Amino acid sequence: MLDTTDIQRSLKGAWRVMTGRPDGMRMLDTSLEGFWDSFFAIIVAFPALAIGWFASADTFVQYIEGVSRASIVARLAIVDLAVWLLPLIILGLVAKQVGIADRFVHYVVSGNWASAVLVWMMVPPSLLKLVAPDTADFASMLSLALFLLSMVLTWRQTNVALAKGPGLATAVFVAMFVCALLVLIVTQGLLGLDSPY
Repeated sequence: MLDTTDIQRSLKGAWRVMTGRPDGMRMLDTSLEGFWDSFFAIIVAFPALAIGWFASADTFVQYIEGVSRASIVARLAIVDLAVWLLPLIILGLVAKQVGIADRFVHYVVSGNWASAVLVWMMVPPSLLKLVAPDTADFASMLSLALFLLSMVLTWRQTNVALAKGPGLATAVFVAMFVCALLVLIVTQGLLGLDSPY
């Protein structure tokens, strides 16, 4: 288990990578142990993820008959974990073929910690939906703005982590985005979470 100092260093390093500064990679542990430790970022992100699940649960309950709020929260948790992990597994299977095997660990380590940062960044609109439902329109606009910002930061993280030029970084970024979107759609469908929006 990582201690608080390790977590803070990893989050700070990820933020530097996300803002386009290669020196941030030196703050991240890219050893084999560091690779597996980086998945602790899911635990770091868990409280923020849970806020999002609870903020969305009531909407799904209104549109899906015969389900409890707890059931919806559990399904949303499964969807988020699938979206986080499955694209990384798929990328790992093809990393050698696409020429990034030597930077795969760097990408995963920085990406896991960056994802934790991004999940916490998305908390404000979820909190607004929970505590002030009347601000739903503003919360949606804020969510969109933060989503667009997260795309920029994720592309920068990809570019710095791969260190193979913006062309390959863009290709990997787009492929991972599409893969995550497909995982989201498929897992939501399998779990009966057809979008109410």
